Amino acid sequence: MTRPPVILNAIGLAALAICGGPAAAQDAPTLRIVWPQDGMSFPVGPDPEGAIGVVVESNFRLAPAGTCGDDPRCGHIHMKIDPDGDDCNIPGRNYNSMNSDFGGSLIIARFGHCADRTGEHVIGVLLANDHHQPVMVNGQPVTALVAVTTE
Repeated sequence: MTRPPVILNAIGLAALAICGGPAAAQDAPTLRIVWPQDGMSFPVGPDPEGAIGVVVESNFRLAPAGTCGDDPRCGHIHMKIDPDGDDCNIPGRNYNSMNSDFGGSLIIARFGHCADRTGEHVIGVLLANDHHQPVMVNGQPVTALVAVTTE
């Protein structure tokens, strides 16, 4: 029995919607900060690190470093609070946080490492490959920034 082309097209479109479509593998890498949103004010955590969760979204698979295998669209996030300087970095490191140990879309921002944990800050995230190297598009690293005020 042959199926009418309309049914085959509908089945094909449904499969593309479920699987993300064949072009998904060719899309340029993307990264955005979902929370907090640009311009938000919020209290930092009461713990010594002043920790808050930052949620990101990417069309890359975010996984623990060293677990991506042959998947070229897999990596993790490097975060830097106030990326124009080093004031908020973890002592001895050139970043504030990474999700390379656990992967996923949640990264912990540690405002307690900043000289002034409250006030205006910029949260910057960078998409890194399985070997901690920046993922590049048109010669530029894939990054996202939001300006926030901590209380």
